[in-house]
Amino acid sequence: MDENDNELNDLFSSATASGGPIEADVLTELQSIMRLHSIPPQELFYKWESYSIKMGQDDMKLDIDTVRALKQNVQDGLEKENRKTKAHTSNKRMGAAPRNVGNNNDVFGMLDITPNTPRSGMSSRPKRKFETPSISRVKAEPASSPPDFRTSSNLNDTGAGATHAPTSFNDRPHAGQTVEVLNNHLEVPEPPIAPYPESRIKLTANSDMKKLSYKTMAMKSSEASEILDDRIDEFMLLIQAHHKLEDSDFGSAASQSTNEIVAVGRIACDSAEGKLNPSSIVLETSRRMGAGLRIPLKIDKMRGFQFFPGQIVALKGINASGEDFTVSEILEPPLLGVAASTPASLDDHVRRLRGSSDAMDDDSDPAPLNIIIGSGPFTADDNLDFEPLHAICSQAADNYADVLILTGPFLDIDHPLIASGDFDLPEEVLADPDSATMSAIFKLLITPAFTQLTSIHPSITILLIPSVKDAIDRHAAWPQEPFLRKDFGLPKAVRIVGNPMTIALNEIVMGISSQDILYELRHEEIIGENPQDSTLLARLPKYLIEQRHFFPLFPPVQRSQLPKTGTEDGIPVGAMLDTSFLKLGEMINVRPDMLVVPSSLPPFAKVVESVLVINPGYLSKRKAAGTYAKLTVYPASMTEQERTQGTMIGHKLFERARVDIVRI
Repeated sequence: MDENDNELNDLFSSATASGGPIEADVLTELQSIMRLHSIPPQELFYKWESYSIKMGQDDMKLDIDTVRALKQNVQDGLEKENRKTKAHTSNKRMGAAPRNVGNNNDVFGMLDITPNTPRSGMSSRPKRKFETPSISRVKAEPASSPPDFRTSSNLNDTGAGATHAPTSFNDRPHAGQTVEVLNNHLEVPEPPIAPYPESRIKLTANSDMKKLSYKTMAMKSSEASEILDDRIDEFMLLIQAHHKLEDSDFGSAASQSTNEIVAVGRIACDSAEGKLNPSSIVLETSRRMGAGLRIPLKIDKMRGFQFFPGQIVALKGINASGEDFTVSEILEPPLLGVAASTPASLDDHVRRLRGSSDAMDDDSDPAPLNIIIGSGPFTADDNLDFEPLHAICSQAADNYADVLILTGPFLDIDHPLIASGDFDLPEEVLADPDSATMSAIFKLLITPAFTQLTSIHPSITILLIPSVKDAIDRHAAWPQEPFLRKDFGLPKAVRIVGNPMTIALNEIVMGISSQDILYELRHEEIIGENPQDSTLLARLPKYLIEQRHFFPLFPPVQRSQLPKTGTEDGIPVGAMLDTSFLKLGEMINVRPDMLVVPSSLPPFAKVVESVLVINPGYLSKRKAAGTYAKLTVYPASMTEQERTQGTMIGHKLFERARVDIVRI
């Protein structure tokens, strides 16, 4: 068995029905795809993952039928790209003036890093009455027939999944099925017979939300460059302290010298339009250490490298020729310290878990925390019924969850009906046309789910985290301030925080961002033959932890290369970074106990560098129902010695939290 066969078996073994080696006929087909398209095993595995996501089957098994469908999908994608290239070449005109592209006015393709405003425009023709389902309706009533609406996916998809029609939410298969479990040795207790009289959660914001209320559309290139430059210098100080280096050990990678130095800089591509690869990788220096110059990197001798654009790295090597920097060693960056609390503080949180002032002095172990996490979109492409949202609220009510955490988008600007404005409004909105705003739509379609949940379970805490794709939010840039609650009629139990946000739930330090950074990192990273972290879904969140940032990638992926939406042009809004305020996206002071990073990649729960990392998946996919995460968190414990010493005690959430990834 050659090296490629071994690598294919390592990559695809988890996708086989047996969980072991790939069958011979399937292996032959995979080798055929690699030969036909000249792609390595790792890239082929990425294409398999993308195909699984496109088909809406996170647990798709690799067999002879699915591998042949994959082969056809790869071929169709190649032919589609060739047709686009040919059409572009034939239509190219010399000296043509820039034109608006589609409906987004992105003439120069700069919207990936420049905040823009959501597309507007709602139909003014008379609307029929539109009703949103209640929790009981989702449970008991059959789903109505979906409207006669053709999404972009029906028109543009190619390959084996092109004929798949949207599935009615009430007819969804495998509802309630557990997809993945972390720490399954921890039991899930029966829900209480009644809700607790008081909230068992104390919320403490570890991020300054006032700083998120900056003015958008006002980014200055000088400020942005200073932010990027300062980050390199800050990391150099961290590297110096961690590895105990002298000032003389550092130098500029761009300066010719036969002496070995340590160079700190930012990974970048030598072309603004190109994709990072071992031949195009350059190191961008800071103005203080290298006058901001870029120097090509020679990484031929490195086997286990893991790089992506925007990554701050410390490299040991020499620049003997003055033309490139030959890397001999990659210095690991130091990690933030783990979150810890005093014994007295942990005791206070344990007493709070007993649920009422009368029970706080009880010596028995309190019930574990019940936390539910879901991520938007919250409705399928062909309707605005928000049935998945009502279903997750129903789960929170039935299990008397302590916390329901929901990340946007809530009213998704990339939803075909929202983007086009072609949907029916309730009669009460039509009576006053001036009230037909996105805030009114939110209040009519989404707020009732929270109102009903809090009426059933008054002591629940509901956390909402916005998204740059939210049509209701005036702050269309990341980092992003909380949206204003005054127009939405939300219950008092609903708390709205920023994006990203570091917040403490009792002692648990949680970092959360609604940006799909994992997909973008997977799209842009390059890895050596034997990467230090061979598991993709563990490697990607580790980048965030090592770089101490919720969005360490720079520049972000071009919008045209992100997953297609159901809108007319199929192009999503993108990352919407405001570079001048990227410092607000940093992790503060300590490593979070829990990191919530919703993504279109397969949902998972993993422990990475003592951090519990959760991708709950999307609650609703474009044509099918999605997944959410359910946490059971047992109280922190300590030894008598730790209690008497009074020193800070690490929370070790990853040891006492069970995570279930569940189909909605």
